[in-house]
Amino acid sequence: MQNSTAATPHTAGTCNETLSTLPPSSQFSLGVLVLLAFLMVLLALVTVLGNVLVILAFIMDRNLRHRSNYFFLNLAISDFAVGAFCMPLYIPYSLTGKWHLGRGVCKLWLAMDYLLCTASVFNIVLISYDRFLSVTKAVSYRAQQGITSNPVINMVAIWVLAFLLYCPAILFWEHVAGYSVVAADHCYAEFFDNWYFLLCASTLEFFLPLFSVTYFNVHIFHNIQRRQQHVSPQECESPRNGSLSWRFCLSLRQGVFSPPLAAEDSVSSSTRPKKESLVAESSPPSRGNSVTPESDFSLSFCSRTGSKLQRDKKIAKSLAIIVCVFAICWAPYTLLMIIRGACQGKCIHNSLYEITFWLLWLNSSLNPFLYPLCHMRFRMAFMKILCPKKFATLRSDSF
Repeated sequence: MQNSTAATPHTAGTCNETLSTLPPSSQFSLGVLVLLAFLMVLLALVTVLGNVLVILAFIMDRNLRHRSNYFFLNLAISDFAVGAFCMPLYIPYSLTGKWHLGRGVCKLWLAMDYLLCTASVFNIVLISYDRFLSVTKAVSYRAQQGITSNPVINMVAIWVLAFLLYCPAILFWEHVAGYSVVAADHCYAEFFDNWYFLLCASTLEFFLPLFSVTYFNVHIFHNIQRRQQHVSPQECESPRNGSLSWRFCLSLRQGVFSPPLAAEDSVSSSTRPKKESLVAESSPPSRGNSVTPESDFSLSFCSRTGSKLQRDKKIAKSLAIIVCVFAICWAPYTLLMIIRGACQGKCIHNSLYEITFWLLWLNSSLNPFLYPLCHMRFRMAFMKILCPKKFATLRSDSF
């Protein structure tokens, strides 16, 4: 808990808060304070080590260095800085209720805290958008995989937007207002009671990103369902006489990219080559007969289609986890922040608000486990770093 010996205004920012309560000694026993300190330090260590692992995996494994994984790296950098810089400075302030590092360090901490938390959220949106493109616009997405300038530009844009959202207000609010509301031994944002600013900033930092990530996730699920209705990988693997999916795969071989029924109507018998027309209208070859080039191509194509569908299903599930965890970690804090700003901190209990505050930081601790661990390449890279002998054994067995 953050405490102070005198009644002070309440902040209502993104990632930091000063609470007007009694001194910690009158609230908690020494044992409780030690337990709280241990849990805070543990959360900071988990955040640092988890994101360091992601960064090391990206550096050591060249197979990870493609477009989408650059966004994971950007997210890991922002979350690492949260655990390495923001949490350690906040822990003594939270337990004692007093800021002992001076006004300059306070401004730096506030700017970094808001910047890093906002950048983490924007990176989540960027990762979700990248997965959305990989599923719904696969052809154009693969064509841009070799272009490294696009991810770099997007990564830089994330930091610029995150800086512009809060940092100018943190640095210049008191100069514009002409006075400061922050006591000398405290550290929190000057706009703690400006309900309109908090509502606008929260919309850009939480509500709009949550809506965007949910939108991407829903469209990915709809895209997968629509593709499953057009072609069934199971039928392609074991084709039956006259099955629509079999004829659909053969029509794709002829260059007609449309659903099965539409493909039959759009290609007349006079325009199709005679050999391909006979193949498409006849039964697929039995196991005892030789496989024609058309059937071999169709089986290969449908096998790739089934594999792509399975990969996209995994992407959809990982994005569903992203939406749920992001909402759970950020929604309570954001809603209480707006309510608290509107009622000047008189309608929200300090303990409840502090819990939601640490829940927000918990998102930076969970990110390295939620996102990279959804992908096999990251898991293998982690195993190579943490268990090199086991990784060497698995690699030798695979050859």
